[in-house]
Amino acid sequence: MIDRDGFRPNVGIILLDNAGQVFWAKRTRGNGWQFPQGGINTDESPEEAMFRELYEEVGLKPHHVDVLGSTPGWLKYQLPKKFHKRDSDPSFVGQKQVYYLLKLLEDESKVDFNTTQKPEFEDYRWVNFWYPAENVIHFKKGVYKRALKHLEFLTKQI
Repeated sequence: MIDRDGFRPNVGIILLDNAGQVFWAKRTRGNGWQFPQGGINTDESPEEAMFRELYEEVGLKPHHVDVLGSTPGWLKYQLPKKFHKRDSDPSFVGQKQVYYLLKLLEDESKVDFNTTQKPEFEDYRWVNFWYPAENVIHFKKGVYKRALKHLEFLTKQI
């Protein structure tokens, strides 16, 4: 579902390990690295979408994580014009996202990229909390910085 301004509702997942590092995943197509993320279906809440995407993309179930918090409201990014989808009405220009901060409660051996027929990711590593904000594709940098800024205080409580 695309809103009247051309933004698709989406959730982003920032997963923390015991050392306070974040899960940084390599996409199966190309060389891109990012946080897990995915669209919100019309029949689900953002939190339901987050748990669905967590399982589909990373293989983790709700009991494997603790939800520490989420960003308030939508964080938006526009795609470069070459990625716009003009065949939709309204035209698709970007994503509006709610980011969730999760704490991994289980061993990382629970991570499984093969829960769907077309995995999103093929590899991952744990990186410094702020690393993704500087190393994600250019058009997502602003959203990553805002999400991490909103959620950083929650990392101090674990």
